[in-house]
Amino acid sequence: MFKRTKAALCSALFIATVAVPQAANAQTFWQCAPFARMFSGVQLFGAAASWWNQAIGKYTQGHAPKPGAVLVFKAIGSMRSGHVATVTKVISDRIVQVTHANWSNRGGVERDVKVVDASSNGDWSTVRVWYGPIRDIGTKAYPTYGFIYSGAKAATRDGEEAAAGLLNKAS
Repeated sequence: MFKRTKAALCSALFIATVAVPQAANAQTFWQCAPFARMFSGVQLFGAAASWWNQAIGKYTQGHAPKPGAVLVFKAIGSMRSGHVATVTKVISDRIVQVTHANWSNRGGVERDVKVVDASSNGDWSTVRVWYGPIRDIGTKAYPTYGFIYSGAKAATRDGEEAAAGLLNKAS
């Protein structure tokens, strides 16, 4: 119950923040993980790169993009905590759009920007990401773990709610 209440409050805060005009919102500084948690509904915490292992047993994971899935980037020297971005649209088997925070501009949010699968096997293990300052796909390729699918949690939550409803009727 507490997790659902917390998720609902975070979602309400996110909606309120996004709805504020940009001038008033100019002081907002987003890290990628809290933003992805609120935007996707995936309730994982800590450094972005740690989400992959945290998701085991809680969420379905894979290597095919789906809308609503969270793409988890590995930690590397220039990105010590990794990165997470939420898929908003699948363009093709090698191109998606994501919404994420703290990538092109420090603390800023980018909506529906392009990410390209740069892996040789087409498995999304390496990607190139839209980079605002050059207004194009970045030149550097970043390693990823894959995708965390948010629907698994929603299905579990629906089942928990149905079970709670049955228990309440039985009481």
